[in-house]
Amino acid sequence: MDKKVEASDERIDWGGSGAGEGKTAHQIQTLLKNIHSGLPNPPSDPVKCSQIRGDYLYFHYGCDGCDDRGWGCGYRTIQTMASWLCLSRNQCKPAPSLPEIQQALVTMGDKPGSFSGSREWIGTFEASLVLDYFYDIPCKLVHVRGGGIELEKVAVEELHQHFEKHGSPVMMGGDRDNSSKGILGVWTGDKGSYLLIVDPHYYGCELERMELQKRGWVAWKRVSSLDQSSFYNLCMPQTAAKGIK
Repeated sequence: MDKKVEASDERIDWGGSGAGEGKTAHQIQTLLKNIHSGLPNPPSDPVKCSQIRGDYLYFHYGCDGCDDRGWGCGYRTIQTMASWLCLSRNQCKPAPSLPEIQQALVTMGDKPGSFSGSREWIGTFEASLVLDYFYDIPCKLVHVRGGGIELEKVAVEELHQHFEKHGSPVMMGGDRDNSSKGILGVWTGDKGSYLLIVDPHYYGCELERMELQKRGWVAWKRVSSLDQSSFYNLCMPQTAAKGIK
């Protein structure tokens, strides 16, 4: 559980990022890999810890030149999950751009044509459709009705089982707490449970890994600190069925 992963930059050739302008842009961005590497463990003695296996890239607001603040967090979490799939499969296919995600949902019939080029947010259900569409990966959707209390009792064990079997990042969203989050691990200790959360809401110039950790854009968060009045949905890519190690 204390395994260190070397962090490095990875260049991605973006095929388009003009969702807000209704056009295709062509940019090259540098994204950080494995921003949780070296993060201190939660302040409790571990009973059980389960984390992702493999590499991912950190996608966040504006990382491709598209200012998606206020609506794009779900898309960015999907892109982070997609980057893990790409790197785990050793494929060169990059994570889909925001326009590509929107067009895919229109093509599948989940959204009307007017959705392309819009600033409408998406959640865990759309994430499951997108990952299956681009990568042929089915996802398990888990609905947690009782906020942080039910997360502690039910979802924590679901997450342990997921990371041990599949090792892939998980997307979490809710109703009152409707900010999309990437879940990279779960820690059960003598003082309760923690989730390793990567937050896509950062906007600004690229920061070093240690600075992102210092500012809390990736952090261990106590499950009990989550909104007790919100339901939560989890999107868990079922990669073991596809033979991804």
